[in-house]
Amino acid sequence: MVKKFALAACAATAALALSACQDQAASGGGARDYISAVGSSTVYPFATAAGEKFAEATGNKVPKIDSTGTGGGFERFCQGVGGDTPDIANASRRIKKKEFDNCAANGVKDIVEIQIGIDGIALGEAARGPGFRLTEEDVYKALAANPYGKPNTAKTWKDVNPALPAVGISVFGPPSTSGTYDAFKELIMGKGCDADPAMKALKDSDKDKHEAVCTGLRGAPFYVEQGENDNLIISKLDKNPSSLGIFGFSYLDANKDKIKAVSVQGVSPTYATIADGSYPGSRPLFVYVKKAHVGVVPGLAEYVAEILKGGAEGGYLAPKGLIVSPKAVADAAAAAAKAMTPLDGSVLK
Repeated sequence: MVKKFALAACAATAALALSACQDQAASGGGARDYISAVGSSTVYPFATAAGEKFAEATGNKVPKIDSTGTGGGFERFCQGVGGDTPDIANASRRIKKKEFDNCAANGVKDIVEIQIGIDGIALGEAARGPGFRLTEEDVYKALAANPYGKPNTAKTWKDVNPALPAVGISVFGPPSTSGTYDAFKELIMGKGCDADPAMKALKDSDKDKHEAVCTGLRGAPFYVEQGENDNLIISKLDKNPSSLGIFGFSYLDANKDKIKAVSVQGVSPTYATIADGSYPGSRPLFVYVKKAHVGVVPGLAEYVAEILKGGAEGGYLAPKGLIVSPKAVADAAAAAAKAMTPLDGSVLK
């Protein structure tokens, strides 16, 4: 109870030194002179590139950024306020209501949400792969543990769809702590499941059952988690040319010499198709900032501004695969970053 009170007091009083917050929360660490960020492996390359530019421009230390996955990042971010907790959570999906509430319970009261751009969940194969063309329903039938409520017996892609190659179903993908994993289930698996009218109706009558049936993934050897390392998935595809991989578009774009895109619903993931929303796997990317740390951790607001600068039209993050947000979204992000406006938790799911 004392710890929660101390954390809440620190969060409410941005003028307090970060070291004081630490002492009150019994964290036992010294004040930090560098920015600490955790979270999404998809956001990681953009955050690190912006961190280097930030350090060059300001003379501050390069931010320390850990690629933990979106879910793991929120767990650490929400542990409290103080020098032993991260300043920023990078995320490849929006924060969930239960995560927001966990933050609040631990004294992290004012969280600033900033969309930094758009990404696509890409499916890829080796450059010498068979040339898959898939639908959302194909992917669902191949990877769901219980497609349409029945145990999955499909072993090859041809079992799923006679028009597909007669090769074993083998997909390398992110772990359950990853925002890419969550987004893949929502944007690809869920839509494939809802192609069946009965499943779409189930969503209204029994939401929990619908989620279990539509987004529950089968395990190895069909879906094999590879940890928070998209580059490992790229290397696995090179050695397993009949397998598929799931990763952020930036990794596909950066490895065109090794892998090629797999189209979904007849659309391949490209900068243009993700930007205009025609590619089914388009999704926003975010950074979440502890307002209590702004003005205490050196350069925190300036670093966030640098990320937005790099992600703007013509910015240096576009060649790395970050897709510019629509103007209205970009303007809202810039305003939130400038004012450090806290997120209203009532809008979350």
